[in-house]
Amino acid sequence: MINNPEEGLEDDLFEHHRFEVAKGQQSLRIDKFLMNLIEGSTRSKIQKAADSGNVFVNEEPVKSNYKVKPFDVVTVRLEYPPYEHLLVGENIPLDIVYEDDQLIVINKPAGMVVHPGHGNYSGTLVNALAYHFDNLPMNSSERPGLVHRIDKDTSGLLVVAKTELAMDYLSKQFAAKTSEREYIAIVWGDIKEDEGTIEGNIDRHPTNRMQMAVYPDGEQGKPAVTHYKVLERLGYVTVVSCRLETGRTHQIRVHMKYIGHTLFNDERYGGNVILKGTTFTKYKQFVDNCFKVLPRQALHAKTLGFEHPITKEFLRFDSPIPEDIETCIEKWRVYSKAQSYESLEE
Repeated sequence: MINNPEEGLEDDLFEHHRFEVAKGQQSLRIDKFLMNLIEGSTRSKIQKAADSGNVFVNEEPVKSNYKVKPFDVVTVRLEYPPYEHLLVGENIPLDIVYEDDQLIVINKPAGMVVHPGHGNYSGTLVNALAYHFDNLPMNSSERPGLVHRIDKDTSGLLVVAKTELAMDYLSKQFAAKTSEREYIAIVWGDIKEDEGTIEGNIDRHPTNRMQMAVYPDGEQGKPAVTHYKVLERLGYVTVVSCRLETGRTHQIRVHMKYIGHTLFNDERYGGNVILKGTTFTKYKQFVDNCFKVLPRQALHAKTLGFEHPITKEFLRFDSPIPEDIETCIEKWRVYSKAQSYESLEE
């Protein structure tokens, strides 16, 4: 069940969490450090785990008053395997766009988590894959079939490997940046340029551990490149196409916020409040109605392209924009035209 050699260490303890302390991290008690990182945890639970010898720094057990330093490797190990390794197949319908004996292309709905993790041990794409397909290859994180992933509230296309050969071949394409990934997004504000490129390393936010942040000087994190193009200007929001050159966690969400154009209704990054426009009640009501129509971040993985591991043919798939995003765009079109008409009348 547990194939990762790093798990099952220290008298058969199983690794549940692993974090590398960032370069810029200030001295901080390890119980506070872990409380910021582990969703749903409490300081008392972490202190109890440390007192029981379940918290390690650089492979050595530490007490809860240990102060973390940059580049420390912190792990939490318990006597039972993580829930995500106790994978149970579930009969969840899948929207399969393409399938052959090597791979599957799936159109994931918004709201579906890709793989099990803290707080989401069932109902995920991986649970569905385990039910519908036998013997999927494991990726480097011990997750069956997954070559890449998209966020829970992002809809769109994913490729899943059915063989070890496909896993290796497709993973190398994503690493070498030869795959194609285009997303459609609605962002706050009127982007000045018709197109552009956003570059800047991405890593965990220094204080809000549920967010990522851009480190433009490259002092930490991994390089990230996003190319964007304006598709439609709608006054206080803009519809854009984003092409990924790299695939970092929350890349489009954090890159667009970095240039001042947070994704519409992206709660984690502050896009679920009015960021552009007036504060008049009528406008606020309009925006609230848009949030109700689109109760998630306005992001859809529309196009996916890659070279087939056997035929070497370049395959490209396209997914229609979902109804919630399309309806929201149409509401902004109507509002934008009404505002333009009123301006002409004045």
